[in-house]
Amino acid sequence: MKPLTEHDIRTSFVNCSKGEAKRLPLPRNLADFDHWDDLDFLGWFDLSAPDRRYLVVERGDELIGLSLRSVSGSRGFLRRSLCSLCLTTHPGNGVSLMTALKAGPAGRGGNSVGLYICADLDCSLYVRGKKKAAPGARMEESLTVEQQIERLRGNLDAFVERVLN
Repeated sequence: MKPLTEHDIRTSFVNCSKGEAKRLPLPRNLADFDHWDDLDFLGWFDLSAPDRRYLVVERGDELIGLSLRSVSGSRGFLRRSLCSLCLTTHPGNGVSLMTALKAGPAGRGGNSVGLYICADLDCSLYVRGKKKAAPGARMEESLTVEQQIERLRGNLDAFVERVLN
């Protein structure tokens, strides 16, 4: 992913008002962040509203920002859930159902779509082996890391497409 500025991020949001995009908190370490090459999307959460998550993804030459709500439930510690983007499993609340209002009139009418995503939004790091989840969280795969990255990007693109249409 290319390095993003505050302006890039705030103008990318497609499923919230311009005023909401102007007020949303940015990632705390944005100015010092130097791991852009390891990301397929920039994801962060609002420290003052733990159910709010945000992600920005490059789609061709355009940036698409999504405002998400994390639906937390009380899952048993022994229960494992699978992220629909990176296919990493996590125990307990490590995977959350994230919902996004659809863009445009459909979203203003309250229509939304959802996907199970790693609660910490570190899918890119799990796929690349830069962050380790619990033992056994990443299945043994015959795909190369590059193929797994392409699958992650394809899954993310499909979700973004559902928000846009």
